[in-house]
Amino acid sequence: MASIEKRLRNGKVRWYARYRDADDQQRTRTFDRKVDAERFMTTIAADVLRGTYVAPDNAKITVAQWCDTWAEGYRTRRKSTVRQAQVHLDRIKSGLGALPIGAVKPSHVRSWTAGLRDEGLSDSYIYALHSRLAQVMTDAVQDGIVARSPCSRRTSPGAGKQRPYVAMTEQIWALHDAMPEHLRPAVSLAAFAGLRLAEVCGLRTSDVDFMRGVVHPAVQYPAAPLKTEVSRTPIPISESMVLSLSGHVAAWRAETMLTNEWGGQLTPWTLQRHFRTARATVEGLPEGFRFHDLRHFFASLLIASGDDVKIVQARLRHASAKTTLDCYAHLWPDTDQSTRDAVEALFAARRAPKRASDRG
Repeated sequence: MASIEKRLRNGKVRWYARYRDADDQQRTRTFDRKVDAERFMTTIAADVLRGTYVAPDNAKITVAQWCDTWAEGYRTRRKSTVRQAQVHLDRIKSGLGALPIGAVKPSHVRSWTAGLRDEGLSDSYIYALHSRLAQVMTDAVQDGIVARSPCSRRTSPGAGKQRPYVAMTEQIWALHDAMPEHLRPAVSLAAFAGLRLAEVCGLRTSDVDFMRGVVHPAVQYPAAPLKTEVSRTPIPISESMVLSLSGHVAAWRAETMLTNEWGGQLTPWTLQRHFRTARATVEGLPEGFRFHDLRHFFASLLIASGDDVKIVQARLRHASAKTTLDCYAHLWPDTDQSTRDAVEALFAARRAPKRASDRG
């Protein structure tokens, strides 16, 4: 039951507002004036009804303390996902950790992201850190720690525009030939099937249907299931690539498609080391060219062949067409003449009936 009581304390009248919160805990707050106590009780009642009530003790929790609590509940995810989240949380705690979580305002978030930019961090990484903070704050709202999240589209720094380097076909083949012979399929699987680094190292021979010419991605190194159903979308490969891969399997005979010199499973670190060595021998490839950039070549190959965005999305196994367009929209043909031809066709169609009526 909520109530307001009048008491005399040290010769002064005080008003005591008593209520039970959403967790049925008895709470009391004192005021000098009755009108302030009444206004407070009205606000509390409305917050409880809306589900936005926050207990005073919760509002005192610091951002760092809540990040630690949140991280404990996040430990059920795969280890690599948890490690990445912890790196983000460390950044958040170093910038905002000392603030009471209920005191964090949008202005604090904007100042924090501006400071990250001053440190020289990339736009995409700052965007990822802001997204993590938004995730942490949203869960705080759901747990009743804060009434609302200070993160929104207005505080988001923007993801930045990604323009990946796309290698020429000659460079891809030169890179392929520069790799040790037993690692050349790694270049093929990334550049001609779009597999990621960990997927290449985790690919098992049983994941390739040599009869139908289809790769079925299922695990990433060492043998962890892929995160999403979309990532497990089958990828068709050419007949020549099937023959190349089957020859490799016949020569090395292992459970995984790629192995080290001793026949054991190839690690991503070993593959990257050999890749960097091979890259240095290929003329024109920038120093920052990564194994992942082979996947960008695959995307450009599909686009150049005339495939539309939905096909490219499916082959790259993106969760949405937006992701595909954000990365590769600039690769689709878009000439001034094509626009002129499309509009000219409309004018031509409009004139055609008039000409027919004129002849009649």
